[in-house]
Amino acid sequence: MEKDIDYYLNLNWTLIEGEDLDFEGNPYHYIMIEEIPSFCFCAKTIEKARENYKKQLKLTLMVMLETEEHITEPGEDSGEIDWESICP
Repeated sequence: MEKDIDYYLNLNWTLIEGEDLDFEGNPYHYIMIEEIPSFCFCAKTIEKARENYKKQLKLTLMVMLETEEHITEPGEDSGEIDWESICP
């Protein structure tokens, strides 16, 4: 099976949603994807973030595919050590 852009866009990514303040103290909302640590999409409202994050995700995935970077899929072991669980 060829894993193309459509394959990756339709995976059940682990979304992390949050709210923070910009440098001027104004609130904004963000969506991060656990499996792609470099991904973060921001918008003024959570509704806009949810509505539009896939546009940026598509661009991110296109670059990752073009550069042959490994794309960790949901449920795949990233191979990274979970230091928080092993350190007291």
